[in-house]
Order: sequence, then C-alpha cells, then structure tokens
Amino acid sequence: MKLIILDRDGVINHDSAAYIKSPGEWKPIPGSLEAIALLNQAGCHVVVATNQSGVGRGLFEMATLNAIHDKMHRALGLVGGRVDAIFFCPHAQDAGCACRKPKTGLFEDIARRFKTNLRDVPSIGDSLRDLQAAAAVGAQPILVLTGKGEKTRRDGGLPPGTQVFTDLAEAVKSLIQ
Repeated sequence: MKLIILDRDGVINHDSAAYIKSPGEWKPIPGSLEAIALLNQAGCHVVVATNQSGVGRGLFEMATLNAIHDKMHRALGLVGGRVDAIFFCPHAQDAGCACRKPKTGLFEDIARRFKTNLRDVPSIGDSLRDLQAAAAVGAQPILVLTGKGEKTRRDGGLPPGTQVFTDLAEAVKSLIQ
C-alpha cells in the first residue's frame, strides 16, 4: 500500500495567521487538488494530518471544522481526487496533548488505522513541526514552500534528509515518476 501524509493549511489550501475559521476562508492552492488526484490515480492512499487548535481556542466549533473538510472533499471530487482520512488535533498549543505536531500522536493513529509502518512514507508539510513529526516516526519529511514553507526553510533546522519542493504539485510529480 502506498500511503502519503499531507498537512492541510499551507499545503492543500492557503493558510492564514488568523486561522481558517469557515468554509468560505478555505481556498485551495492552485494545483494542489489536481496533485492529490494524481496521487489517487497512481494508487496512493492520501491522508491529512493537521493541527486545528482553533477548535481548542474556541475560534470555531467542530461542526465548522467538519464543514471546512466537507468543502475540501467536494472540491477534490470535482477534479477526480479524494482524501482517504483526516486526522486532526483539536487541542490548543498549551493543552499538553500527544497529538499536536511536532508530537507523533496523529502519525501513530495513522499507522494503526492503516496497519502499516510509516518508515519512508512521504509526509508533506510547510512547517518545521510537520517535518519533525514525520522524521520522529521514520517517515520521509518533505517541505513545500507554500504557506509557511519559505520561512521554515529560511529559519533552518530541517530534519536530515528533508526534501524541498516549490509546492504540492511539484512534490507529487517527483513522487509518482
């Protein structure tokens, strides 16, 4: 089974310092939905692992998060793509949970659900915490320069072996060659 793990904000859709708090604020990055469809056509299972502390901070409700994800699923369907599962951490940064990246709880849940080892599984993100969580479970960290990616690259400290691509579309082309 080919598995690919994606962060959401800054990888699939445009990010916002004020959080994505409604379906209307969720806007796909050009080429990202088509890139996911290409992964699906190549036989990959695509999952999302995303911190969504806006829920824990009271900025939006679970129903709103579900509506945002419903919009993403519908938009993917229009281009022939799909996400097989979404794993999210709803906790605020100070909650001390095990699921908020850079901790590995979301990744451990993915491994259990898909009954697989995450060694060398591509994991694409735009922030250092995405890459750190991936590296901690032996996945292949991949940085995209969309979202916070440029700043992440500039700040340095990337896990060894991190691959860097302009955006999700470019990363996917490399993965399915």
